[in-house]
Amino acid sequence: MADRLYLSYWIHGFNAMTMLRHYQKALATFPYSKLRRGDSALRVYVLEFTEPPMIELPVAYPVDPAAVVEAAREFQNVDACYEFECAWDLWSLEDEWKVAPARAAITCFGQEFANDTGEQIRVDFGQETQFLPGAAGAEGLRMVQSNVRSLLRLVHDLDDRLEPDRRQLWSESGENFAELLETSLRSITG
Repeated sequence: MADRLYLSYWIHGFNAMTMLRHYQKALATFPYSKLRRGDSALRVYVLEFTEPPMIELPVAYPVDPAAVVEAAREFQNVDACYEFECAWDLWSLEDEWKVAPARAAITCFGQEFANDTGEQIRVDFGQETQFLPGAAGAEGLRMVQSNVRSLLRLVHDLDDRLEPDRRQLWSESGENFAELLETSLRSITG
């Protein structure tokens, strides 16, 4: 089974008073799917992810980041976590290559929420294979390259909006994603 790909941010001045402001910036920067049908969801967790969500609210498309944050503000606390599950458009291979909604989640962590990595904002991009050419084969190289360009553009845009102290693009396995990408490209190009 493929690992998940994450982007984590540590932001200067992030605290209980500013966390939802930073979260709204991240939500407003994300390129939401134009092809998605159905709702997205905002989940609020307290203390840790092993607990069921305190609340789950449907969010209709098109996404209004200010409305999502306003709903989260009702549950604002240092031990809370806000997870917005949504989608963005990427190339995917089912029977054939086509642009389709791909699941993503944008999460904001309060300082006292149980979080092993300690980041304040995290974007879950789903399966890393969407961004690794080796899994797509030579015929899918252009499509995967397009997905990687979309990923890098989003990272750049988030960097500009969030002005982080630090960020990390990482794989669930803990492997360096840049090295995985390089190895995958070498396997195709020989």
